[in-house]
Amino acid sequence: MYPEEMVKPMRAELSEVGFQELYSAEAVENAISQKGTTLVVVNSVCGCAARNARPGAKMSLDGAKKPDQLVTVFAGVDKDAVDAARQHMFPFPPSSPSMALFKDGELVHMLERHHIEGRPAEMIAENLKDAYNEFC
Repeated sequence: MYPEEMVKPMRAELSEVGFQELYSAEAVENAISQKGTTLVVVNSVCGCAARNARPGAKMSLDGAKKPDQLVTVFAGVDKDAVDAARQHMFPFPPSSPSMALFKDGELVHMLERHHIEGRPAEMIAENLKDAYNEFC
């Protein structure tokens, strides 16, 4: 587990733009089971989370359509919450960072680490915006 003082600024990057931080499996279950659309970001301390994932997630919110709910869990810190989120992301293997869009509790779009690592934040944002336009 990473120390909270280390991850606090990384959490803030998303919470400051409206992402709700989830710390328990129950909170994840409640968020994903809501009617409407929910974007789940599995945050991470890695460089591709800092350079690509978090900025891409934030940029994706600039469009006309957005998910009804924005939530995040932190890999390596919020184990129960991350495990619960990943169960809903099956059949995709666990990866962090990652992003999943759910509609009425069903997984409809997934970005795994290999879709994030090495890609510019703008490309990630466009990928998410395309999903929002289709499902939100």
